[in-house]
Amino acid sequence: MRLSHLADYAVVLMTAAARRPAAARLSATELAGETGVPLPTAQKLMGQLAVSGLLSSVRGAGGGFTLARPAPEISLADIVEAVEGPIAMTQCSGHEDASDCALDAHCRLKPHMGVVSNAVRGALNAVTLTELAQ
Repeated sequence: MRLSHLADYAVVLMTAAARRPAAARLSATELAGETGVPLPTAQKLMGQLAVSGLLSSVRGAGGGFTLARPAPEISLADIVEAVEGPIAMTQCSGHEDASDCALDAHCRLKPHMGVVSNAVRGALNAVTLTELAQ
């Protein structure tokens, strides 16, 4: 399993945000400059992270983004799922239609892939944003 570039960048941005004081207002421009994530990508991801409830946004003068929850309450799984959707090792173990799979009618692994996906999600859920920021 490998994170997409967007998920990787989201982890980088959230980690940088967690290193700031708790109520610090963050801008995509500041975080892009600090992390090297391209500004358009940082803007897009910060919007996605806000929609997912990991960042809160405040408009206007003095506005910006803040962590929506304390860093110890945000997991690596939360960040990955905010960008990638639910963690599923295969199409048939996720929430998508498995009808595209040529093996669907004969597959003996399908009933077990949800267990594997849950184990991976559990491992990612055990890593907090605080741990990543250290």
